[in-house]
Parts: sequence; structure tokens; C-alpha cells
Amino acid sequence: MAHSRTARKRVRQNLKARALNRWRLTTMRTAIKDFNEALLHGTADSAKEIFRKCVKIIDRTAQKGVIHKNQAARRKSRMNAKLKAKATAKAGKA
Repeated sequence: MAHSRTARKRVRQNLKARALNRWRLTTMRTAIKDFNEALLHGTADSAKEIFRKCVKIIDRTAQKGVIHKNQAARRKSRMNAKLKAKATAKAGKA
């Protein structure tokens, strides 16, 4: 356990930061799951709307340093590819 006053303060700060980072990560993952669910069971339009919200959350998570900016870009790119595939499949059927 930390003994000095500053070390105890750092422990408190780290606990708060860890809780906030875990919340951000959980929020991001939940948003991605919602997008995937909309992609499977919803329309392309609803998935597109959720995609926009999801991108916002992913960008914010990367901006805060919870995930790396390249990881954020990769996640968004993969989601966009899935969205385009869904829209193409919809256009192909019509």
C-alpha cells in the first residue's frame, strides 16, 4: 500500500480514472453491439443512424486515450464495410 500522501492521492486518482475508462470502453462496446444487432435484424437506414452514433462514441473513446486512434479507425472501417455490404445486398434484392 502507498505510504506517502502523494502516493495515496495517485492511487485515488488512478481508481477514478480506471472506473471512467472502463465505463467508456463498456459504452463503446455496447454501441457496437447495438449496431451489429441493427445490421442483422433492422433496416439499412436504422443501422446507418446507429452507425453515426457509434462513430461518435468510438472517436470520443480514442480521443480520451482509452483506445488507440488506429484501433478506432479500424473499428469504424470494419463497421462501414458491413454497412455498405448490407446496403448493397438490399439494393441487389430490389
